[in-house]
Amino acid sequence: MSSSAPVANRGAITACVILAVIMQALDTTIANVALPYIQGSVSASADQINWVLTSYIVAAAIMTPPTAYLATRFGRKRVLNLSIAGFVAASVLCGLAQSLMQIVLFRLLQGFFGAALVPLSQAILLDIYTPEERGSAMALFGVSVMVGPVLGPVIGGWLTDHASWRWVFYINVPIGALAFAGVTAFVTESRQEASAKLDWLGFGLLSLGIGALQLFLDRGEQLDWFSSGEIQAEALVAASAFYLFLAHTFTARDPFVKPGLFLDRNFAVGMLFIFVVGITYLASLALMTPYLQTLMGYPVVTAGLVMGPRGLGTMVCMFLVGKLIGRVDTRWLLSAGLAITAWAMYDMTGWTPDVSQWTIIRVGFVQGAGLGFLFVPLTTVTFSTLAPEKRGDGTGLYNLSRNIGSAVGISIVTALLTRNIQANHADIATHVTPFNRLFEAPAVERMFNPLTGAGRAALDGLITQQATIIGYIDDFKLLMILSLAVMPMVLLLRKPARPAVVDHSVAVE
Repeated sequence: MSSSAPVANRGAITACVILAVIMQALDTTIANVALPYIQGSVSASADQINWVLTSYIVAAAIMTPPTAYLATRFGRKRVLNLSIAGFVAASVLCGLAQSLMQIVLFRLLQGFFGAALVPLSQAILLDIYTPEERGSAMALFGVSVMVGPVLGPVIGGWLTDHASWRWVFYINVPIGALAFAGVTAFVTESRQEASAKLDWLGFGLLSLGIGALQLFLDRGEQLDWFSSGEIQAEALVAASAFYLFLAHTFTARDPFVKPGLFLDRNFAVGMLFIFVVGITYLASLALMTPYLQTLMGYPVVTAGLVMGPRGLGTMVCMFLVGKLIGRVDTRWLLSAGLAITAWAMYDMTGWTPDVSQWTIIRVGFVQGAGLGFLFVPLTTVTFSTLAPEKRGDGTGLYNLSRNIGSAVGISIVTALLTRNIQANHADIATHVTPFNRLFEAPAVERMFNPLTGAGRAALDGLITQQATIIGYIDDFKLLMILSLAVMPMVLLLRKPARPAVVDHSVAVE
């Protein structure tokens, strides 16, 4: 495929690959708002249901780096069509799932096939447009990637309310069918290289390490961490796999991860930055869904609507920052993004279930704006000093770091929430005794008399609610501290001598 493709076909190709991108982008957020309904349907606990999110993210993270090899070896069109078909099939299976294990397995498949959709679609767009037109093409591509966080919660809430949670997965069928038909009809196959190679040992060890680490984090709280033989085994497998991966990386002739990439200071610091951004980006979103629907009693449609402006804030500020890149030092933009994100988290530490919808919308928009200030400058400065021939490998690792950060972040805040709720409940309960003078008030005595069964049940419900509120505040505080903790690392970044020509969209896949 080349930039000389017929104009008529170029429009059709653009439309079908953009559809594939939107389908994948929607699935990063559309399931969040339906989580409480999925939880009830498959009888999962609050910490278990987040496996629906983390399984998808981890599978996508593992399969993103080898995408370039697969496209080179088997052809871009063939791999893209297989990815679309597999993604749609996995989506249908998610909708049909009858148990937690089934939906987690099918979400793994979804992430496995979905990982290639964004980078391959992006590569096709770069091929069919001339260098002068690629800026506009990448702007359109960036908008399609950001449509997911904006529309995902709204569409997910509407589908869950008017049909069922299963339709947040079934919606991929018509979108995927159109994308598959368009790719089949209009996209020409790229040149294949049978000699292309992949370091399968390195890839396998890294995948095993990431998978074992995620199981360790997801199941640790439920099994009481190292008191469980399973958790000990998962920790041992993860540590062993990562050790062997590092040993192989530094001794192999052509390793899966090139160690030389990390000699570039900007790239090494950027990898850590995007890991933390990944934590704050999806972990806070995973917390908001149960907060709105369980603690505040919001209907699913309302929850989706008040969460939508967060993605809108990200999109607006990405356009604004795109204009500022090259005029303002990217390190200042990064600092502003971290400060805005930290402020939004600080505001959320003062929330109670009585907080107004307007406050949720306003703080969500501000939080999204902070992320918008981070995505483009961080990508720019991370790749600005990296040699052009290394950017392909660097992009895969960059997205891997962000996805792992998201999965680890969701697991950690969920585990901390469960543990802190238990600790807070025990602490508050120590003050609830028959000798507390507050129980002498007639209204309190009628509702919360600790000497009666009904009174004790009402008291327990109230204590659990207060313990849960404090648990969420602790998580929001942790995310705020993380955002502030990485701010000094901005000083380690080198200012590029001139603006680098970097694909800004890699930050938001």
